[in-house]
Amino acid sequence: MRQPWAWVAWLISALVVLSITRNPLYLVLILMCILFVGISLRQSGVELPSQFPLWKFAGWILLLATLFNTLTSHFGTTILFIIPGKIPLLSGNVTVEAMVYGAINGLVLTGMFASFTVLNLALPVRDLISLIPRAFFPMAVVTSVAVTYLPTTLRQFRQIREAQAVRGHELRTLRDWLPLLMPLLVGGLEHAMQLAEAMTARGFAAVRPTSAKRQALPRILMLAGIVLLAVGWIGQLTGTGVVGLVVISTGAGLILLGIWLIGRQSPRTTYHRHSWKWQDWLILFSSVVILVACFLPLKILINQTLDYEPYPSLGMPLFSPVLGIILLALFLPGLLVMNHRSNIDRYRDKLGESA
Repeated sequence: MRQPWAWVAWLISALVVLSITRNPLYLVLILMCILFVGISLRQSGVELPSQFPLWKFAGWILLLATLFNTLTSHFGTTILFIIPGKIPLLSGNVTVEAMVYGAINGLVLTGMFASFTVLNLALPVRDLISLIPRAFFPMAVVTSVAVTYLPTTLRQFRQIREAQAVRGHELRTLRDWLPLLMPLLVGGLEHAMQLAEAMTARGFAAVRPTSAKRQALPRILMLAGIVLLAVGWIGQLTGTGVVGLVVISTGAGLILLGIWLIGRQSPRTTYHRHSWKWQDWLILFSSVVILVACFLPLKILINQTLDYEPYPSLGMPLFSPVLGIILLALFLPGLLVMNHRSNIDRYRDKLGESA
């Protein structure tokens, strides 16, 4: 399961559900699914170097979000205490409802951070960068350099510090940092020169020789698309209805077509392309089902339970078993990873027995 688009679809479905609901029951269910997928990836041998622990992030986010909303939002009927005076934002009633709503916002932020963490576990950086359209290949290169620069610099800094420690060097004053910074600066310049030579050897920024008309066509299409987007947006503000949506869709289509044509002028070779397997199609299908279930007008079974407000007084949030079962599809990547890992272990056991 290395198809990047399948994992991106899973990420989008998780982020969309986290964005449109404040129901704590659904949020806890989604967090359990995301954590299960992350644990499955870790057990399969995938690990991120120098990763900030998720539980520390969740603890700090929950604490800060709860405190901030509790001290700045003075709505609700269950009053804990009152902050006297005329302190801006702080003075007023401190309520349980504000505390609960702050904790819910912390759960949402934790779920979003955990979703991106799982995506980083599932896909290496080169697969994520390959999703950038070919029309934006300079941005893809800059992104790859920026993403890999920090880990490389930290690793080099640790190596220099260990080497200096072996020689008896101690960090006591600012002057003692000079023997660490100078080798780090020289190493960074050397790494930059090697990267520039590699980019030149691989034909960075090379484009296919095309006529002036073919070069101008994508730009004309994108300009027409932007104009249509503006016209459609103005039409929507004036109440044109379906006509405005059609104009906006046409403008967006012209922009995408122009980007695709520009990408055709920038050749890019790939050593290995990830093929779509049945597991990838299954993840994509389950993600689409989640998105459709959240946006279809099934008000009785689903959509009304997505909304939850602890104000003006606390109440038990509603829960739809139908939507709960659909959201369990976020478990699917973790199950597939565990199944793939068990198949590999069985294959190794068979090889060991035959040997």
